[in-house]
Amino acid sequence: MGRFTAAAVSHGRAVVRLKDMTTVTTATPAVAKRDLVSDARTVEGVFKSTGFHWVGNGFHVSTYFPSARLPAERVSPFVLMDYGPAKEFTPLARGKRGVGWHPHRGFETVTLAWEGAVAHRDNAGHAGVIGPGDVQWMTAGGGIFHEEYHEESLTRRGGKLHMMQLWVNLPTKDKMTAPGYQPITAAQIPSVPLEGGGEVRVIAGEHAGARGPAHTFTPITMLDVHLVAGARLPVALPASHNALAVVAKGRVRAGGSSAGTGELVLFANDGARIELFAEEDAHVIVLAGQPLGEPIVAYGPFVMNTVQEIDQAILDVNSGKFGEVPV
Repeated sequence: MGRFTAAAVSHGRAVVRLKDMTTVTTATPAVAKRDLVSDARTVEGVFKSTGFHWVGNGFHVSTYFPSARLPAERVSPFVLMDYGPAKEFTPLARGKRGVGWHPHRGFETVTLAWEGAVAHRDNAGHAGVIGPGDVQWMTAGGGIFHEEYHEESLTRRGGKLHMMQLWVNLPTKDKMTAPGYQPITAAQIPSVPLEGGGEVRVIAGEHAGARGPAHTFTPITMLDVHLVAGARLPVALPASHNALAVVAKGRVRAGGSSAGTGELVLFANDGARIELFAEEDAHVIVLAGQPLGEPIVAYGPFVMNTVQEIDQAILDVNSGKFGEVPV
């Protein structure tokens, strides 16, 4: 998923045609400044997501990052986040809704579903459907083709789809790792109740003694949080880890800042924990991780370290080195 020009597919071979370079940045690790009064982090900024756009014909999303106002090094190791709130789709008698075969290299895609179901298939032999509460974690690594569509029965009968997709960067040493796929069901994700109401689902990393099932290449925390108005969420994190709170619904407060639906809270690297207070019932996705501190060149469906590596990725796709596309 994400915004790119999809590959043209013909007889199992794909040709990629991409336009302008989307991102060229050199990441500089944030310098942690310890708060001598409290170990709770301060808020560096509150950022709005983009307006809504379509990815393929099945995913109606807004983008929280990348953003012109939000430097890539401040969200590292994450690269992109698209969020699609619950949207009603009418029944479709024939055809599919979603995104057809397209390539990726150098990162991982993480898709969450809250309503409806998304079907995945790739040319490394992985396939699966995620429904409410499920997660699919695909490692593109050295190169993969995949497709993402509404699950067949959802397409035919119609209904709501509520989902999110996150791109997680891979460190230089792992960018060419073999493709992989982690199908994570809702039953595998531990849930921690919150004092004051609500729950925290731990997808990756650790929170309050619960460890998420996702395998990650670098230290990452990913929490799916529902807060009842008045509840407080403290999350312990190393001060060196970047930390974000994406407000999918409702309103929360962090320190003296308030953020509502469609906004992202960026925390400074100046404390050992973040704290959120629910001003009203809220749904929040907490993302944190050790920044990679490496150059980033993101070009369409590829995330590498140099322009030359992007050129090589395009050559490799066009010469068939990403493998054939299933029919």
